[in-house]
Amino acid sequence: MNQQSWNVYLSGEIHSDWRERIIEGAGAAGLTIEFCSPVTDHASSDDCGVNILGGEDQAFWHDHKGAKVNAIRTRTLIDRADIVVVRFGDKYKQWNAAFDAGYAAAMGTSIITLHDPALRHALKEVDGAAMATAETPEQVVRILDYVINGRLAASA
Repeated sequence: MNQQSWNVYLSGEIHSDWRERIIEGAGAAGLTIEFCSPVTDHASSDDCGVNILGGEDQAFWHDHKGAKVNAIRTRTLIDRADIVVVRFGDKYKQWNAAFDAGYAAAMGTSIITLHDPALRHALKEVDGAAMATAETPEQVVRILDYVINGRLAASA
């Protein structure tokens, strides 16, 4: 099964190194994965619509333009994904990540959620749609290794 290249979409919070830890861990495990994600530069993500399509006087329309332009990327990449990993951090509410999880669930794409145990109650519906719920990026790597290679690597 490991001959194929897998496509994994990394959705969620942008304030920690979780994406890098998964990408580095997958590389160290020799996993053939193409990772993709939303634009993680907050200012670029917020301002892409008005930067490309022109300014807006009202914040609603500023945000609307940015959300629509970002949705082109998000929908396309989730549609192509074999697995979607959704990270919820505790610093900010990631409504976009919850939306990504719902979209992936509606598309029938396998979801792995990643969050601190303290968020279990708040995320019970999202976790209910996920195939696995991890607490660390390293657990996500172990899940990917098992799913891709059928190999149960030793825990660190």
